[in-house]
Amino acid sequence: MTDIKEKKTADRPLFYVAIGASAGGLEAIEEFFRNMPADSELAFVVIQHLSPDYKSLMVELLSKKTAMPVNRAEDGLLVKANNVYLIPPKKNLTIFHGKLLLTEQDHSKGINLPIDVFLRSLAEDQGEKGIAIILSGTGSDGMRGVRLVKENGGMVMVQDEDSAKFNGMPRAAISTGLPDFVLTPAEMPKQLLTFIKRPYSLLAVRADARLSDEDGLTRIFALLREKCKIDFTFYKPNTVIRRIERRMTVTQCESISDYVAFMNNYPGEVATLFRELLIGVTSFFRDQAAFDRLAAEELPALINAAEGRELRLWVAACSTGEEAYSLAILLRECMDSMGVHRDVKIFATDIDRDAIHFAATGLYPESVAADLSPRYLSKYFYKREDSFQVARNIREMVVFAQHNLIKDPPFTNIDLVSCRNILIYLQPTLQNKVLDYFNFSLLQHGILFLGTSETTGDSSDLFELLDAKNKIYRSRGRSRVALDPAHVMNATDTRARGLKDHYAGLRRSYRPHEEDRILERLFESLSVDYLPLIIVVNEQLEAVHVLGDTTGYFKIPSGKQTSDISKMAVKEIAIPLITGVQKVFRQKAELRFTNIALRSMDKVVDLRIRPMPARKDQEPLVAVFLIEAQSGGPVERTPGVLSYDLTKEAEQRIHDLEQELQFTNENLQATIEELETSNEELQATNEELLASNEELQSTNEELQSTNEELFTVNAEYHSKILELTELHNDLDNLLTVSHIGLLLLDENMDIRRFSPQIATIFKLLASDVGRPITHISHYIRNEDPLACIREVQKNHVSLSREIQVEDNRYYLMRVLPYSVGPRVFSGTVLAFSDITEIKQAEEALLQSQRMFMTVTDTSPALVWMSGVDKLCFWFNKTWLEFTGRSMEQEQGNGWAEGVHPEDFDRCLEIYTSAFDKHENFYMRYRLRHAGGEYRYIDDYGSPRFKDDGEFLGYIGSCLDVSRQVELERQLAEANEQLQLAGLSQGSKVAESQ
Repeated sequence: MTDIKEKKTADRPLFYVAIGASAGGLEAIEEFFRNMPADSELAFVVIQHLSPDYKSLMVELLSKKTAMPVNRAEDGLLVKANNVYLIPPKKNLTIFHGKLLLTEQDHSKGINLPIDVFLRSLAEDQGEKGIAIILSGTGSDGMRGVRLVKENGGMVMVQDEDSAKFNGMPRAAISTGLPDFVLTPAEMPKQLLTFIKRPYSLLAVRADARLSDEDGLTRIFALLREKCKIDFTFYKPNTVIRRIERRMTVTQCESISDYVAFMNNYPGEVATLFRELLIGVTSFFRDQAAFDRLAAEELPALINAAEGRELRLWVAACSTGEEAYSLAILLRECMDSMGVHRDVKIFATDIDRDAIHFAATGLYPESVAADLSPRYLSKYFYKREDSFQVARNIREMVVFAQHNLIKDPPFTNIDLVSCRNILIYLQPTLQNKVLDYFNFSLLQHGILFLGTSETTGDSSDLFELLDAKNKIYRSRGRSRVALDPAHVMNATDTRARGLKDHYAGLRRSYRPHEEDRILERLFESLSVDYLPLIIVVNEQLEAVHVLGDTTGYFKIPSGKQTSDISKMAVKEIAIPLITGVQKVFRQKAELRFTNIALRSMDKVVDLRIRPMPARKDQEPLVAVFLIEAQSGGPVERTPGVLSYDLTKEAEQRIHDLEQELQFTNENLQATIEELETSNEELQATNEELLASNEELQSTNEELQSTNEELFTVNAEYHSKILELTELHNDLDNLLTVSHIGLLLLDENMDIRRFSPQIATIFKLLASDVGRPITHISHYIRNEDPLACIREVQKNHVSLSREIQVEDNRYYLMRVLPYSVGPRVFSGTVLAFSDITEIKQAEEALLQSQRMFMTVTDTSPALVWMSGVDKLCFWFNKTWLEFTGRSMEQEQGNGWAEGVHPEDFDRCLEIYTSAFDKHENFYMRYRLRHAGGEYRYIDDYGSPRFKDDGEFLGYIGSCLDVSRQVELERQLAEANEQLQLAGLSQGSKVAESQ
């Protein structure tokens, strides 16, 4: 079990590398893998724009450039380290829990972007273990995916534009400002290996010592605030630290102090970190269900409620503007369906100036087509080269502006506030502050639209939840004093340094005091019955805060909205209010006006203007009190109280206006002079344009020269085509003259190529190339070639079979895997060799052998054969029946066990002597019979030779001569008796004589 776990861990990649490429990407991919080691512990997934009409040979091509296994992606395939996976044609590829998933491409929704699709899934599934590489290609596929990979902590590499055959995709990715490295494909592997070896990339749990360098973090925040004017102190620490760690990994800094030194030495790093901290991931109609809910319920209600006035929306943290334009499109659709028209103004704000400039142009890459329905795309966008331009009637609905959500004042009289996926990056203190601002901005029953992972938190008393799933809220209309920006402590404040926990200490230090909340509630309750109308005004005559009912005193003017009280006050109080406020700011003393008649309300009011106590780091303010005068009562005469005289005040106002007019005239004169200077500059610019026109003419000539060069290149390609044609003809001739039937199949068992001789085995025509072999009939009798092909495809091991076809010819069929690289196969090869003559020779030899066996087995002689090693390897049937032993028992020296011990040495000497001389021999010995008795055998041995004289061994034939020996013995005995009888008779004769 432990071994299995270790193997699984070993197969798991350290990082998942997604490589996106399109036109011109093949060379870049090959160059990348040519320089990438095969044991990097990385997994590579290559996503290309492949033609749906032609079979991809990418597996075969790439297998020649790398020792890693190259696999065509399959549904449910587990991604392993040191492997390359290729997207198949007509499929979209995603990854989930480390497994590849395939889906059919859906072109009904417009343009298909397989690189963005995979990078999105990679970012969501692997987070910091995801690496995106964008290589040569046209269009902007991969641009959105790069943003998602970076948002989730991954790393991004992009091919240098100069080294790319087509720089559309690299340029689009680089334009986001997010790539960590811009390199040539040959340089990428080395940098990639360096990146994955950094300690921050490999540690699952960061070392507390590195993250507790509070002084270093504070210095980083100070640099960001100094260069970018943004304080990240109250952003969520996990997010900020993770992004800082990533930049430390990229810049190869070991500690935060090293990274601070790097930022000081390379000022551009500050801007890079700033961009990473502000990664804006957005798209048109992101979270479609939420926008559908808005279009069905909230937007129609807001449109109806805005009759007779302007409908105002605020999109906070709009990033590159997709969300603002989405709301504009929805509003236009709703108004068209309702048959009404409203003046709509959408304020879209963001802290990132570059993002605002990009959004204001309304020009988006063609990849946005994946987020838009064809109807919206055709109705509200028009094609502009390789991009889509937002229609003018939609752009005019949106006003883009740079705005700091934390520091800058909020907008007012807003019907809907959309702030999606920004609160999740803020600590609770800033979240409450932002929500207070939104509450201040929204009209009663206005709508708050948050991201799917966001809630109102501690500010739930201000908003009513309408849709929990889509995070849509309605303002309860409760006013609450917004947080004072001055209350937020700077990142370098020394009060935080003695705290044990950096971020927890900051949160505790700046949580709004409960006493302030109690005072807010007290003022709100008193303003209804006890307090007069009070307005706090700054030096720009802008209303900073209002307490009380402004009905009859102030009104909202038409046109662009403003908080200037000079434009909102009714005419009866406008002059005393403006002149009085300006005078109080100049003299720093309280001023009062009495008996100001308001004819529209049939009232007389007193106006009291008092300077507010000054505070450090705050702008000067005055409080304006509008108090309704008691009718019929005596007029109070106190120092500093002026009875309002319309004529006198009008003269003072006219005098002030004359001074302003004089100042305006002087400014106008200066402006005229500046315009004259600008006109001269424009004249110079016109001359430069003329010079540029001449340069363009020269460039045109250069392009003509380039065209000629391209013609030369075209001729070279034509020559290459001729060479390929000749090579093709050579191959056809080789297949034809080889007299071997060859059939080449791809991995799908489709016919790739075949030789003419194959027609005697398969019923093939030239038009059958590309058809499955399963559709073709054959003449083979005794074998299933399809089963053999499948077996070879499964096991990648070649096999051979002897087959017979219908015309009684025989072939040797060899089925081999089609190899395209080390341990990489793509199809099968079938080779058929005609062995009919061999089979006929074998049959003749077999017939001869059968005849020989018949002769020898029916012969009364005992026949044996030995090889050049002097060992016997064959005995005929007569021998085996005589000895009663088997062939296996007799082979070798087994037959010698039956030789009589008294005869063995003599026989061995005779056999060995003759064998060494290659001479005939004869010997008689006793051999044990199957019945157990020994019988006499006459053995005649003869040497065997090939036609060329090569010695092969001996053949011997033996005859049972036991009967003969017995007769000879009896004859000898008879002779002996006769001789004895003769001698005895002679003796008797002699004696008788």
